Amino acid sequence: MAGMFCGANMGGETETAKPVEPSSGSARRRRMEIHQFRFVASDAAVAPPPPPPPPESGRKRRKVEVVLPASSPPPRICNNMFQNSKLERNEKEKTKEEVDYNMWSSSSPKFGMTSVCGWRRDMEDAVAIHPSFSQGNPHLHFFGVYDGHGCSHVAMKCKDRMHEIVKEEIENSSDDLLWKETMKRSFTRMDKEITDWSSAAGVSSTSCRCELRTPQCGAVGSTAVVAVVTPDKIIISNCGDSRAVLCRNGSAIPLSVDHKPDRPDELARIEEAGGRVIYWDGARVLGVLAMSRAIGDNYLKPYVISEPEVTIMERTADDDCLILASDGLWDVVSNDTACGVARMCLRSLKPRSPARSHRNDVSVSSAGESSDEACSDASILLTKLALARHSTDNVSVVVVDLRRDV
Repeated sequence: MAGMFCGANMGGETETAKPVEPSSGSARRRRMEIHQFRFVASDAAVAPPPPPPPPESGRKRRKVEVVLPASSPPPRICNNMFQNSKLERNEKEKTKEEVDYNMWSSSSPKFGMTSVCGWRRDMEDAVAIHPSFSQGNPHLHFFGVYDGHGCSHVAMKCKDRMHEIVKEEIENSSDDLLWKETMKRSFTRMDKEITDWSSAAGVSSTSCRCELRTPQCGAVGSTAVVAVVTPDKIIISNCGDSRAVLCRNGSAIPLSVDHKPDRPDELARIEEAGGRVIYWDGARVLGVLAMSRAIGDNYLKPYVISEPEVTIMERTADDDCLILASDGLWDVVSNDTACGVARMCLRSLKPRSPARSHRNDVSVSSAGESSDEACSDASILLTKLALARHSTDNVSVVVVDLRRDV
């Protein structure tokens, strides 16, 4: 039928086409090479592989495929490669940690400070900030808040001298620096200087208003909360009712406990020394002083002592900031609220500084070239919050940025 051609051969028989094997000697030798060298290593112990044939001219040798059993140990070069890779990775991590440590410790920490008179007639607070205050160890940074009572000269004296005394004690100590003993000696020396200085004629030549009431100013004193910040520790020394609070991962951790006369252990100590706590507008030592520890206040010794309580806190990567403040803040603002405000300012990408638009409302005192805008915003905002909540005392706030990744 036209157009229905299926195909036929000339002999009338259909055959299936078979591949034609090459009959050349070189092809046979090539097939022999393939089958001859494909072996498994487990069989090598029974029958060692024959030596490879010499390479033919003009031809490339074929690669031999060797499969090792699962029980065989990995080649030595693989172990070395793995160990070298692991060591290199550890060195990189170590180098990064050292870089982070050196970057933080080689530069002064960021901080902000605000100190205002508030609704008081006189300003009796004083603030001291001294980054890298020790020549022997430039990675030590000093922060102090002093809340005077009776007059300002004891707080001002602490501001001028406390960091120098601490520096001398650190540099004169042995290699094994014991922070608690060092800070206690420093506070004792500071209190003795105040006592000697108040009794000398030098005080009467000042313009302190306290000389109108007591010529020797024996009824004047000051609280002291001091922080020494190192790359791995925070050392807090507190004497009085100023306070230090650490903000860690959003949580407030108090690093000091207020020395109030009605605190059970302080009450027992005062009564054991022969004193009394009288409740007159709150608990007061002999009905006069609303704190049980302070620098100065010679007329209330030995009931009021200058020995600080020292807290040593290890730093972590979760630390946000450290807040030091006088009781003008803590009387009306809780630890959690203060940490929340400071953390909000530090984490703000573009902080809006209230200092620019409200300079007339809050008198801001700043110190040092390392002050940071976010920390300054935090200290100003906390101060304005205390005034808005009707704090009747002087308010001094220091915020120290402890983050290492900024």
